[in-house]
Amino acid sequence: MILQLLPVLFDAPLAFLILVSAFATSMMSGLIFHEFCHAFVADRLGDMTPRRLGRLTLNPRAHYDPIGTTLIFIFGFGWAKPVPVQPRSASQMAVIALAGPLSNFVIAGVAALPLKLGLIPFWHPFVGGAEVRFFAAQWASSPSDLAGLFLGTVVLLNVLLGTFNLIPIPPLDGSRLLDLVLPPKLAFEWQRWGPGCLMLLVLSPFITGGRFSMLTLTGPFVDLLLRLFLGGATTIRFS
Repeated sequence: MILQLLPVLFDAPLAFLILVSAFATSMMSGLIFHEFCHAFVADRLGDMTPRRLGRLTLNPRAHYDPIGTTLIFIFGFGWAKPVPVQPRSASQMAVIALAGPLSNFVIAGVAALPLKLGLIPFWHPFVGGAEVRFFAAQWASSPSDLAGLFLGTVVLLNVLLGTFNLIPIPPLDGSRLLDLVLPPKLAFEWQRWGPGCLMLLVLSPFITGGRFSMLTLTGPFVDLLLRLFLGGATTIRFS
């Protein structure tokens, strides 16, 4: 996404800096808090594994994956270091898994409050290439517009991150919810084949010429959350 917004660097350098800062803040807070919440819930359920391994912390170094986290800043897709857990049951694993996406929605909800209340305008970076330069002037027109761009980006990216992780394909968190209803043998096979299916899903826009993507699955839920968090401040639609 950042590469698509490079024209903003020349037309509105301050707006580009805000976008980069918002993207970095969203990914780091979203991923770090996401993994911390996995560890925290597991610890509260009696699993001491995350605590013993030093994962019950908000220190970014404990959750940073040298490959996965770096890829996020380059390509917009990647991962943090998974938190090892040893739950006593599938239901405990589901609760631990659900804590991750919920943490992203908490971040999005908090960041959205000034926007929903109309204290600052809501701006977002999901605009077409031809419109980038037009919006760049709007984004950089005042401190409140820049603040709206920063918070709007944080809201959108955390909603997208949370909904992505709820997709029931291993190793995403949503697959642990599916384990509650699948027979054990089928659940084991799904955990085995899931990563390949996820890679196909990630590559689906290129395979289908843009006719199908992750947002085909998550778009309606993304729209629902944006309306919940932003109220009338949002007109963006992903479904």
